Amino acid sequence: MDEQMKILDLLNQKQIKQYELEKMIYGSVEIRSKDNSKYIYTHTKKDGLQSTKYIGEYSEELHNLILNNNIKAKEIKKEIRKIEKNLKELNYVDEELTKEVSINIDFARKHLADTIYKQAVLEGVATTLTDTENIIEGGKVSNMSSEDILKIVNLKHSWEFILNKNVILTQSNYSILCTINKLVEEGFYYNAGSLRNVPVKIGGTSWTPDIPIESDIKDDIRNIIVQNKEDVDKAIELLLYVVKKQMFIDGNKRTSVIFANHYLISKGKGLIVIPIEKVDEYKKLLIEFYESNDSKNIFKFIKENCYLSI
Repeated sequence: MDEQMKILDLLNQKQIKQYELEKMIYGSVEIRSKDNSKYIYTHTKKDGLQSTKYIGEYSEELHNLILNNNIKAKEIKKEIRKIEKNLKELNYVDEELTKEVSINIDFARKHLADTIYKQAVLEGVATTLTDTENIIEGGKVSNMSSEDILKIVNLKHSWEFILNKNVILTQSNYSILCTINKLVEEGFYYNAGSLRNVPVKIGGTSWTPDIPIESDIKDDIRNIIVQNKEDVDKAIELLLYVVKKQMFIDGNKRTSVIFANHYLISKGKGLIVIPIEKVDEYKKLLIEFYESNDSKNIFKFIKENCYLSI
């Protein structure tokens, strides 16, 4: 694993730990009495600021939960500090986002459930927007296969990864691309995130992509990004390059869209999402693109139908 991949892996681990910490009820416990009833409050300190939070009416079960969570929280914070130490050893510098990028991240988060829902439908997942929202929030759904649920969970993790402040500050490159595919296909393939070394077939066409070569991919991505073009045009080119290259065993369509959005959001320029009512047309144009290597029609389609500017 090269240095860039190590940094991305550590940033992803840190994000997961921080999210786990945020979901927990923990802190110094205070029990207040009023009108013969008792209520639990917690006190926590973050970045030097003290905050107090009302938790609920006192019960032994709730009180013990917080005490147990305090032990877990201490361990998680210890793990986060270890990750930050490892990042420092790799000379990673935590930078600040521009106003435009911060707004774009908020815009993407606001549309996250809808975006994931549309990506899932593109992959043939039998879900609804409501079920997708429930899965994203960690709730239970019925009448869905465990495989489809995992695909949605993986999409959530992939989007959370690219929307992480530190990841969005990292240039869109081969390492980011591989990490996205690893998250998209986690639990499906043991070598997710690695370039395929076997031939693959594409449904609906006899066209077959070549075996990918790492050095060529790195150069091609770099060449797309340094072009003197609008950022949205470069993002679409990145999407089309990844989806046609078919460099991974599976998840290439999902990976291509999320990778293109990583670039687009890092520039504060919006989102690319394939509308549900346009899925069939998108797939048809993809086949045309595969077979002809002419991207004119699908490029125009994406820019006119799938691009959401801020």
